Amino acid sequence: MHDIRAIRENPEAFDAAMARRGMSGVSSGILAIDRARREKITAAEAALAERNAASKEVGAAKARGDEAEFERLRALVADKKAEIARLEDEARAEDSRLRDMLMGLPNLPYDDVPDGEDENDNVEIRRWGEPREFSFTPLEHFDIPGVKPGMDFETAAKLSGSRFVLLSGAVARLHRALAQFMLDVHTSENGLTEVISPVLVNDDAMLGTGQLPKFAEDSYQTREGKWLIPTSEVTLTNIVAGHIVDPDYLPRRYTAHTQCFRSEAGSAGRDTAGMLRQHQFEKVEMVSITAPETSDEEHERMTRLAEDILERLGLAYRTVKLCTGDMGFGARRTHDIEVWLPGQNTYREISSVSTCGDFQARRMNARTRDADGKPVFLHTLNGSGLAVGRTLIAVLENGQTEDGGVMLPQALGPWLGGKTRITPEGALV
Repeated sequence: MHDIRAIRENPEAFDAAMARRGMSGVSSGILAIDRARREKITAAEAALAERNAASKEVGAAKARGDEAEFERLRALVADKKAEIARLEDEARAEDSRLRDMLMGLPNLPYDDVPDGEDENDNVEIRRWGEPREFSFTPLEHFDIPGVKPGMDFETAAKLSGSRFVLLSGAVARLHRALAQFMLDVHTSENGLTEVISPVLVNDDAMLGTGQLPKFAEDSYQTREGKWLIPTSEVTLTNIVAGHIVDPDYLPRRYTAHTQCFRSEAGSAGRDTAGMLRQHQFEKVEMVSITAPETSDEEHERMTRLAEDILERLGLAYRTVKLCTGDMGFGARRTHDIEVWLPGQNTYREISSVSTCGDFQARRMNARTRDADGKPVFLHTLNGSGLAVGRTLIAVLENGQTEDGGVMLPQALGPWLGGKTRITPEGALV
């Protein structure tokens, strides 16, 4: 959420930043509501002062025996009481309008974020590794003979509908090993604290990280009103909601392996084949909570942690900085890491690492103290470390062999009991 004081002080700068997000002239509507709200508050305060003054005179008029003045003052007190109640209700209504408007606006991009309309305007930062050259035409993951026995879309569709998958045998074991590998690296080597968090959350948690109110249709809600998390960013970031975190306890760095749920509203016809875009999937998420002055450094650190997982697995990737038109609602800057998928002959996103500045912290009222002891809003960051299903796809496609099997990354050996490949028949050996 945005700071109304900053908008009041420099509406031109706010409008210029919003224009980069494709929204023009936003401040005028915000400031009109803000003025109306403050006018109601000022009028209520004036009416309260008049009521208090009249209340003091009521007793004196009664003592003097001035019944006419007594009745006039008593009526005035009653009228002012009703006026105050009306003005306070109107101020609350304007405040609610203002909050809803601010809640629905995206974050402001940092100055170093490139302008653009869509993914074609993103800027590549670096690449690692060379895409593997094949002596045969590589297949997409779901067509690899050794994978087919363990990746059942038909049964999943019978159970749940489209965009679900049933993994079994060697493929399920590989999927589990990838998640455990990521968690162990992040907790043992990267200093992240592992968390097992709920996958059902309330409205406040979704509001805090920006999924509500604007993107309700992208998530699933139960009949009891709880939401299935689209990512554990929601739970991990909200750990500090409503708190003033001691600076000595910063940064807070968390990781969690959870199931995630997305309705994929608006993505009809996109990536419908295979596991690339599912309603239910798993991620190893990273979340950092920092002081404002260290968030940029933390963003680079988190990006490197995600890249390192791919490097250990020997998967070629590229890292891009998203443009203003492709960046998510809550981000001020985002690095997308895209892994090479030979079956599609292209790079595909496997992690988005974003810094949100104080945008989420304002929504959650999460603060720390500056050097002078003054409360200031925290900065929050999040990123996939990595998306497990997409990493599975990358491992299968890059490791496929001409006979229909899959050679697995050496780094996974300890998590696979020393097994190194999937046979063309689907066995893990």
